[in-house]
Amino acid sequence: MSEILIQNIDHLLTMDDTRRELSGVDLRISGGVISAIGQGLPLGGAEVIDARGCVVTPGLVNTHHHLYQSMTRAVPGAQDALLFGWLQKLYPIWAMMGPEEMFVSAQLGLAELALSGCTLSADHLYLYPNGARLDDTISAAKEIGLRFHPTRGAMSIGESDGGLPPDSLVENEAAILEDCIRVIDAHHDPREGAMVRVGIAPCSPFSVSRDLMRDAALLARDKGVMLHTHLAENEEDIAYSLETFGCRPGEYAEDLGWTGPDVWHAHCVKLDGAEIDLFARSRTGVAHCPCSNCRLGSGIAPVRKMRDVGVPVGLGVDGSASNDSANLISEARQAMLLQRVQSGATAMSAREALEIATRGGADVLGRPDCGRLEVGKRADIAVWDCRTVESAGSWDPAALLLAGPTQVRDLFVEGRQIVRDRQLSTIDLGKLVEKQNRLARALAERA
Repeated sequence: MSEILIQNIDHLLTMDDTRRELSGVDLRISGGVISAIGQGLPLGGAEVIDARGCVVTPGLVNTHHHLYQSMTRAVPGAQDALLFGWLQKLYPIWAMMGPEEMFVSAQLGLAELALSGCTLSADHLYLYPNGARLDDTISAAKEIGLRFHPTRGAMSIGESDGGLPPDSLVENEAAILEDCIRVIDAHHDPREGAMVRVGIAPCSPFSVSRDLMRDAALLARDKGVMLHTHLAENEEDIAYSLETFGCRPGEYAEDLGWTGPDVWHAHCVKLDGAEIDLFARSRTGVAHCPCSNCRLGSGIAPVRKMRDVGVPVGLGVDGSASNDSANLISEARQAMLLQRVQSGATAMSAREALEIATRGGADVLGRPDCGRLEVGKRADIAVWDCRTVESAGSWDPAALLLAGPTQVRDLFVEGRQIVRDRQLSTIDLGKLVEKQNRLARALAERA
């Protein structure tokens, strides 16, 4: 792998342990890692990227997505619904999807993330209609070039058993666990610098049994992989937990082994003080999805309280059927603004929100090799051009979330350039959009 030298960086936000910010420096990439940071680094035959007028940050990290939902944006009848009604409208449409829809929608979603500065994304795929497999999304990520953390999700309680999803979308629990073992053995890479790691992710406490939740936790720890699910997303979620399990969601999670540094939960909008303290003590992670929480009217997650007591928090765009976008830098801005709405203008700075979107997300996913710009860490790097209209007049270019671009100029993943001059360099995005629209129209005609 050839060396790359990013020269003349106006401002470098390292997100290292001391949160250093450097001006007028160069950064060298060698063999997929950062090999040097400093002023006037020698060229040494490296390819040169001029970052004059640019802010350079670690690549952003997305901790929660449903990539297949990129195929079903702005669906009439689901646009103004709360979570449970939204799901009931969309389940029958998703049941018509298959391997091609899964592959194309994953490519589209990952491409959109890349253009917004994301280098590492999780995905929560919990339905497998018509022969679809987790492998479809893994193949999509390899073609786009993003570092990927797919999770083998599942639903096992259908409508006939009192669940929300149609029976056609649920699976036998023994078969679910068997396929978890298959995809982990086939794709999970535990090594530093891994491009693919696999997690286990039953969809939610209201779509799988208590036994599956417990068995999934046991299997994940036997295999050394992480656990993920939805938790405490809205008031309906809390009411269901109290009525069905006789306890709050945090208590239910703890009882089944779903707390610890190898676990992260999506949303957590309605965690109470005791649950927040539990997550802090156990180092259980949270994927904060502010735009989706607004879109579905779920509320504002208590991120300020979580961070103040030490809960690991990362950002997630959530599925594009509940966000209708997958722009991660815009998600970080929304996270900052919502905490200010909830707790005042000093509740969260632009730099702290950017930290959550980089280092914070990497830590939630168990990737201390990512999310920082320092020697020896992976070369996952975002270059933001601050000579554009969005930043004009800014006194602090590093405050990207207050006045900065929402599309990355250049993006590197493991030292490979994925975005060059605001264009995806790994696939033909125009052809991908055409294919996505064709498949989405076919679904709409059948719905």
